[in-house]
Amino acid sequence: MTAASPPPPLSPVAVRALLGWRRAAGDSTAARLAAAQRVVARRLAPALLAILLVASGVTVALLADALPATWLGAWLAAATLAAAALVHRLRQRDADEPALSGGAVRAAAALGLVWAIVPLLFAPRADAGTAHALHLLIGTVSTAIALAAATLAPAALAFLLVGGAAAALGLMLGGDRLGAVGAMVFTLLLALIVLARARAVARFSAAVLALEEREATVRLLLREVGDGGGDWLWETDAARRIIGASERLAHACACARDDLEGMPFLQLLAGPDWERGTCAEELRLIADRMTRREPFNAVALRVTVAGEARWWELTATPRLDPAGRFAGYRGVASDITEQRASAEKISRMARFDALTGLPNRLFVNEELARALTDAERWRARCAFMMIDLDRFKAVNDTLGHPVGDRLLRRVSERLAQLVTDNELIGRLGGDEFAVVVRDASDAARLERLARTIIETLSQPYEVDQHTLYIGASVGVATGPRDGRTAETLIRSADLALYRSKDQGGGVYHAYVPQLHVEAEERRVIELALRRALDNEELHLAYQPVVDARTGAVRGFEALLRWHHPELGNIPPAKFVPIAEDARLIAPIGAWVLRTACAEAAGWPDDVRIAVNVSPDQLHNPQFVGVITAALAETGLPARRLELEVTESVFLREGTGAVQLLKQILDLGVGLSLDDFGTGYSSLGYLSATRFSSIKIDRSFVQAASRGTAEAIAIIRAVVAMAQSMGMATTAEGVESEAELRLAQELGCGSIQGFYFGRPLPVAEARALALSVRRPDAPPAPRVAAPADRAA
Repeated sequence: MTAASPPPPLSPVAVRALLGWRRAAGDSTAARLAAAQRVVARRLAPALLAILLVASGVTVALLADALPATWLGAWLAAATLAAAALVHRLRQRDADEPALSGGAVRAAAALGLVWAIVPLLFAPRADAGTAHALHLLIGTVSTAIALAAATLAPAALAFLLVGGAAAALGLMLGGDRLGAVGAMVFTLLLALIVLARARAVARFSAAVLALEEREATVRLLLREVGDGGGDWLWETDAARRIIGASERLAHACACARDDLEGMPFLQLLAGPDWERGTCAEELRLIADRMTRREPFNAVALRVTVAGEARWWELTATPRLDPAGRFAGYRGVASDITEQRASAEKISRMARFDALTGLPNRLFVNEELARALTDAERWRARCAFMMIDLDRFKAVNDTLGHPVGDRLLRRVSERLAQLVTDNELIGRLGGDEFAVVVRDASDAARLERLARTIIETLSQPYEVDQHTLYIGASVGVATGPRDGRTAETLIRSADLALYRSKDQGGGVYHAYVPQLHVEAEERRVIELALRRALDNEELHLAYQPVVDARTGAVRGFEALLRWHHPELGNIPPAKFVPIAEDARLIAPIGAWVLRTACAEAAGWPDDVRIAVNVSPDQLHNPQFVGVITAALAETGLPARRLELEVTESVFLREGTGAVQLLKQILDLGVGLSLDDFGTGYSSLGYLSATRFSSIKIDRSFVQAASRGTAEAIAIIRAVVAMAQSMGMATTAEGVESEAELRLAQELGCGSIQGFYFGRPLPVAEARALALSVRRPDAPPAPRVAAPADRAA
């Protein structure tokens, strides 16, 4: 492409060009007056209208005593309408040739005729002073028209000629020949002013247009050379064919300059799609803008160059020939393929999980929002599944995070094989995955998919020569029934997943409104629990542990109780899990330990106190310090304290729990393995930690009393194992004499249950403990109220 030539120098504007009688060839100024003239006229039009209306009012006021009111009213109406018509024409924006608009000329001539009535008809009927004032007023109106409408010279001259001729004729008929000559000279001067002002505006506008065009060309040239050849100029004729093809354009298109010359620009952009009649939406946009002769800016378009897909960014503006006619387009193009690839990579990183390659939480939320919108529009259903892996944390804790990461990739591969085009699978984070079901009208199919996911993810995995077994829990919510926004639908699915996890995992649950009620109840309990310690709402009850043979009290188990002033008695099975989830178990557990130790310090030296310990407490390395502080503050000997732990603590923390328990044993504190046989029982736990006793769960005791052979065999085996390892055994939940006799026969050393004593208030427990000192102390109570049994 050849370098753009500078615009020609500004030339004087001919009068005939200003009046619209001709357009001089090569005169670039006269051809480009339209827009600038219209802008100036529109800006001055409101002021002109105000002057005309004020002058009309003054005229009527001056002639009020000299003429009938009907004459003046009719003239005022005509003057107002003519003024409004002229201003309307001046403010028009849609005229192709605004400087030559016949409507504006006719409106100005009509206004001149209306005002011609004043010197010809009205002035002769008034006195000399009023007539003189009227002629001055006409001169003022003429001056206003000359200044306001000068940029539209034909319209201004039309008013001046009609109005000036009428004024001169009126003065001539009145015998004032000198005044008539003066009026003609004044009108001529105003006409010259109009032409001079129009010519000045025209020259200024032409200079601005030339400067803008030169500035645009310079910007394009700077872009062409400023990026090291990354951009190139292009130009078309009025038929949208390429002209003046440059070397850079030819290089970008991987063809010769001669091949580009005369080629339709849209054909170049369409490439192979030109023959097929198909094109991208962006190309349609460019074609539409070029058809309308409108500029377009930074349109990114995919093109094919030598069989390779590239991305171009196109910017262009229409160009005009010296006569002001449309001559084609001039623009700049840039190859943005690399930038586009980088942007797509960044977009993918923002919406896809780096570990599994699945859509991430952001992408899943966007897709769910679209699915909900479509469901609302078509009155259909969509669904959202939340998937949580069971026992995945144990893999991370025992084998390390690298193995856990590889396991997550295997899980994502299995999930990807289960979904169709109707579903989107994504990873929310950690071991949580999600499925967006776009069409969930078939509830049975939705349930089958959930169960298939659980079964598939529960199959064994081979990772780094390890055979791993995990499971999955699923919660499902259906939209818009369970939520009309992505946020509420995700929350509903999360509540359903919480129910699945709460039931042990490996199951599927759909959302029901009751789950929201339960969640709200948990929220209320959590808020109340945060204030329970400060409000002294928590207290301890003490259940006796007796010798299986003699019935003598050996110790007590401290049991946490909570009475809320408004909610009443809240069972531990309800508030303890909430305390663990809310990270409140540490301060509550420390309070329980201090309170129990302080109470037991006043009991006989041979009465022990047992305190339940949550796995979350053993997760805290500072827990040993809490025990040491409680023993030091209360003065209780360490040998009289026994901590009860469950088997779940070993799975939760791996060998870390074992190390913490060893530190507790070094203090001299006893350890009891609670609820043995109900969890993930392993003899390895017993060999790794020196437990002082094992508590046999009440479910085995009750089953054995009914004659269940398996339960009897388990109890007998546990007792034998404990004796061989030097550990005591305690049978929990003994509630009848038959269960007592069975526990005695099977060799259990201690008994705990309602048969010997219900959980006692602190005063009753203290009295029972102190009675151990007296040889004639009565046996522990054996009857419990039904309400206490439920507790």
